[in-house]
Amino acid sequence: MSKINAVCVYCGSSAGTDPAFVKAAQAFGKILAENRVRLVYGGGSVGMMGALARAVLEHGGQATGIIPEFLFRRERPQTLREELIVTRDMHERKRKMFDEADAFVALPGGIGTLEELVEQLTWVQLGHHKKPILVANINDFWEPLRELLDHMDKLGFIYGGLNADLLMAEKVEDILPKLQEAARRVAEAEKTMALPAERL
Repeated sequence: MSKINAVCVYCGSSAGTDPAFVKAAQAFGKILAENRVRLVYGGGSVGMMGALARAVLEHGGQATGIIPEFLFRRERPQTLREELIVTRDMHERKRKMFDEADAFVALPGGIGTLEELVEQLTWVQLGHHKKPILVANINDFWEPLRELLDHMDKLGFIYGGLNADLLMAEKVEDILPKLQEAARRVAEAEKTMALPAERL
């Protein structure tokens, strides 16, 4: 059985057009802080990721921002009290985010958010780890992805029960309890990446 001490959150460096997205990020940041769960995220101060991190820090929580050097100008790292890790590239960033977190959450976001989420799903399908992965389906944002995964499954392109491993929460307050419940079924040894970074 493992415990959720840190959650890696993938989300947009944009705020999106629906105000509910930023509100969800702020609400989840507050929940993480109140439950003493450290945030691991992309390190930027803009868009949803900025709103999320500020909410964590403003409510007395801990945040670890992980950002590659080339994104400094675009995503402007937080200047609030947080740990900031600078990586050489995106590959190192994603591996470090994996190592720092006990679970993964995807809030609404763009192509980068989708890519990070799908990479984690791929690693689970390949048997590299069993850390919980959840999508926060705020205002049905992730519904098209759920339909696509169902479509792939029905046509025989998904094996090993991947859909059962992808958690989904419609409400922000349900995210952490679902992650904690899923983590209870994961041994500490199963949270470690099975292959070295250079082979991923």
